[in-house]
Amino acid sequence: MINEKLEKAINEQINKEIFSSYLYLSMASYLADLGLSGFANWMRIQVQEEAAHAMGLYDYLIERGGSVELEAVAKPQTTWNNILHVFEATLEHEQFVTKSLNELADVADEVKDRAAASFLQWYINEQVEEESTAEDIINKLKLIDSDGNALFMLDKDMGARTFVAPVIG
Repeated sequence: MINEKLEKAINEQINKEIFSSYLYLSMASYLADLGLSGFANWMRIQVQEEAAHAMGLYDYLIERGGSVELEAVAKPQTTWNNILHVFEATLEHEQFVTKSLNELADVADEVKDRAAASFLQWYINEQVEEESTAEDIINKLKLIDSDGNALFMLDKDMGARTFVAPVIG
């Protein structure tokens, strides 16, 4: 049976991952409204990734004999100033998730749950990629500034992203 404090912390992280999925769905809608179907596609793939992250935690908690307690999901932001602002908000959110996962790993260490600590390492490693990818997109958006042709090409590139289910753990 999983430690009660760790169970509570994992449940909180599940909610944060579901919120992440919800936030990125809102961003996808905003980007689609701007006519940026490639960027909207990129965000829709992000929606699927975050949902998979939540399900990985969900399955792990059940496997360890814990109980999943789903909470209400907060309404996400629905508008941004521009596409650059969307990805700056994405990076800020991923940094929040990184901090949250590090705190969750601290709980696993505190209760001396080696299995949970090992399991959570995948999530922590994944966050390096999540933050790096958001920073890369921000840098490209800053580089192209208001060049419509460059934005068109980047939107096309973003549209090529496909979902590959992560192997968690």
